[in-house]
Parts: sequence; structure tokens; C-alpha cells
Amino acid sequence: MSKRSVSAAVPPARERRSRRPEAAGPGGQPGQPGEWVLLSYRLPREPSGPRTAVWRKLRKLGVAQISDGLVALPTGSRTREQLEWLSEEVIDAGGTAIVWLAIPGTRAQEHQLTQAMAEARAAEYQALVAAAQAAAAAPSSATARRFRNDLRAIQRRDYFPPAERDQAEAAVLALSSGPPAAGTDARRRDAAGAAP
Repeated sequence: MSKRSVSAAVPPARERRSRRPEAAGPGGQPGQPGEWVLLSYRLPREPSGPRTAVWRKLRKLGVAQISDGLVALPTGSRTREQLEWLSEEVIDAGGTAIVWLAIPGTRAQEHQLTQAMAEARAAEYQALVAAAQAAAAAPSSATARRFRNDLRAIQRRDYFPPAERDQAEAAVLALSSGPPAAGTDARRRDAAGAAP
């Protein structure tokens, strides 16, 4: 896989930074907290299946856990729709749920949310880098594909990209391209008629 195809799925760093709420608050006012979509929910303890399913979906979305039964994501049409769908699932399972749009009271409160989300993604990226480096000893196309899929899954829930994102992209790219086969350079020189 070429570097171009990996980076095509990943916006450039300056574009990723512009999605951060600190870039501009409501109405485009710099320095003001941005709007967030919140899901407040409650599910019965039994059966535990729906509670587990909701927890897994929230984890997959990369939400910020504000308190028990209250999670947040930066506002966007995609994040709002995802929390609305999850709200419906909670209600269908016999629980209660409501989706809110809110603005943190201070920049410091918003910073706490963004920092917690960025730290959680950074840990996921670090684990992916370590696993990719371990897999580099015996790379295969199936392994590379699995790591690309894992990377994309983390990127989908990465709203405030940490520096570890670039490291993970590089590790997965290195695994995807793999080292050249032994003797490849010598065969190329021989085919071109060059002296070794």
C-alpha cells in the first residue's frame, strides 16, 4: 500500500487541528468554548445485555464520560446522529435517554474534556504502534490489513488528534510496505546492467 493511500484517509495535521473546539467557539468566536452533544441515559440493571451493548457502542464512538450515564462528543451532524441512534436503542431496551446540545461553562472545562479524549486516543495509538512493531518481524498482507483497519477504527473516534496518531500511521505504513525482499536491490542492478 502506498503512502498516498494511507494519507488520503487521514486529513493533513492543519486540517485535523481546525476541527478542535478551541479553534473557534459558537458563532466562530475564538477563545470561547464550543458546542457539544450530550447523551444522558439510564438502563435497567437486568438484563445486562443492553447495558453491555450500549457501553461498547459508546466506547467505539470515543465519547467523553462526564459522569455515570452522561457522555459527550463535539457537536457535528455525524456525532449528533450517532448519539440520537444510541438514545433510541436505550429507549427500545426499556431505559430512558435524552440528547442535549450544550456549551461548557468555561474553556478550562472544555479543555478537560478534550484532554481526556486525546489521552485516551494516545494510549490506543501507542498500543497499536507497539503491536505493529512486534508484528513487523513476520509481516503479511493479512496482518497489514488488520492493522490498517484498527488504525481507521481509532481515527474515527479521534476528535482531538495527539502526536501519537502520526507515529501510529507511520508504524502501520511501515508494516504495510514491509522491507524489500533480500537481494531485491542486487537483482534490480543486474537487470539494469549496472555493476554491484
